[in-house]
Amino acid sequence: MQFRAASASRLHGVALEFHMSVTQLRTSAASAPTGRITSDSFLQKKHARQPITALTAYDYPTARLVDEAGIDMVLVGDSLGMVVLGYENTLPVTMDEMLHHTRAVARAVRRAFLVADMPYGSYHASSRDAVRNAVRLIKEAGAQAVKIEGGSSRARLVQRLTDAEIPVVGHIGLTPQSVHSMGGYHVQGRSLEAFDRLLADARALEDAGAIAIVLEGIPRELAATITAQSGVPTIGIGAGPECDGQILVFHDLFNLTYSPTAKFSHQYADGAAFFAGALAQYRDDVATHRFPSDAESYHLPRRVMAELEAAQPRARKA
Repeated sequence: MQFRAASASRLHGVALEFHMSVTQLRTSAASAPTGRITSDSFLQKKHARQPITALTAYDYPTARLVDEAGIDMVLVGDSLGMVVLGYENTLPVTMDEMLHHTRAVARAVRRAFLVADMPYGSYHASSRDAVRNAVRLIKEAGAQAVKIEGGSSRARLVQRLTDAEIPVVGHIGLTPQSVHSMGGYHVQGRSLEAFDRLLADARALEDAGAIAIVLEGIPRELAATITAQSGVPTIGIGAGPECDGQILVFHDLFNLTYSPTAKFSHQYADGAAFFAGALAQYRDDVATHRFPSDAESYHLPRRVMAELEAAQPRARKA
């Protein structure tokens, strides 16, 4: 919200704020994207051996920070269920929640390639349901691609979505939506049989038209083999440095998950300590009347103050 500026002659010393404490949206002049990342950009990076950077984001301010930092891919992950909504896992996340958060992120992103997770249940019943839900994420929420979990068993669905002109990012290895069937969050692909199965999964997704494949929670050696054999970019999370790109959860970078971080994660700053310190200072400043100060307060115009002071004696005499 912005106030209309008054002329200096009318202010008479009034301390006037021109901006309220809400996020300021970009002006129309700054809204046009320049050098927008596309799926072709990822292929070019793979061929040039330039690492792809990716992060999750779930709301406007964090998405804007990520985008303006020059990150290549922003994923509105169903991990929002755990790090934003407080669910135990990703399974309760709904299409409405994914649409809501993807819309918020899309308003902020101007350069990065925006991918939205298909939540559990949104593509499991039928291909018709899957296409309809994927279209909503593209058409209504502003995503440029959707991500689905699963390998060879999802190849036909990836082909169906691709035929519907919906770009798809695959996701194999540790797939959180399969937490119950996997018996928990465990590294995948450690046996020769599992190694070969995940190689086949990656090939099936590529053949079906996937534009990229997320490799999560698999041995470094397996990820390196998949990356070398794949014609599409691989994005690793807990899959070693040989992948074409890396993705992490935004909240893991800043210690905002209220839980121990996974082995593959790296904390770049202690956001929890930063916020806790600032909150404690705010609490104490309010409790001890240090905030707000006179400098942080609005004042009546001098003319009105003079009128009040002139009127007060008459009011007391009456």
